[in-house]
Amino acid sequence: MSTDRPDMRISDAERELVVAQLNSAVAEGRLTLAEFEERVDGVLRSRTFGEIEPYVGDLPQKGPIAAPEQLEIRNRASSLKRVGRWTVPRRLLISTRAGSVKLDFTEAQFTTQLVEVRLEARSSSIDLVLPRGATADIDSIAPHSSSLKQKVPAAYDAAAGSGIVFRIGGEVRSSSVRVRYQRRFLRWRW
Repeated sequence: MSTDRPDMRISDAERELVVAQLNSAVAEGRLTLAEFEERVDGVLRSRTFGEIEPYVGDLPQKGPIAAPEQLEIRNRASSLKRVGRWTVPRRLLISTRAGSVKLDFTEAQFTTQLVEVRLEARSSSIDLVLPRGATADIDSIAPHSSSLKQKVPAAYDAAAGSGIVFRIGGEVRSSSVRVRYQRRFLRWRW
């Protein structure tokens, strides 16, 4: 792990990434378990990037995998859910027939402030759970014998720069589309 400023403080999340890199090195056979324990102990005690370098300097650096610009989700007579941590591209294309799709964005990582969602649904239900502070624009959806429910602020009603903006469009026939925030009750989330 290298940086232009070795005296810069390292965060807990960055320390966890270094420990994950060391864990991968053990799995690949580059380090023994004794070396791994010694290096992890040193990484956890480190406060700056310069102090981390001796523990990972002799290991190959893996760059992050670039997120795709567009993701196409196809669903036929099935139930599809995407929850937890995932990377959201700039454009999502959702095509579903006689199925249900639930995309939970609450823990997702976003590559841009604007996410374009294109829907093509027939006899289906689509549930989009947005992170707090996100806004949505569903005015471009063409419904035919369908139900549209938006329980988040519209993009044009919110203050500029307030959060992630979802621009949702497309055509839905005999389907339901619901755009909402995550519901909470005590420790339960849905």
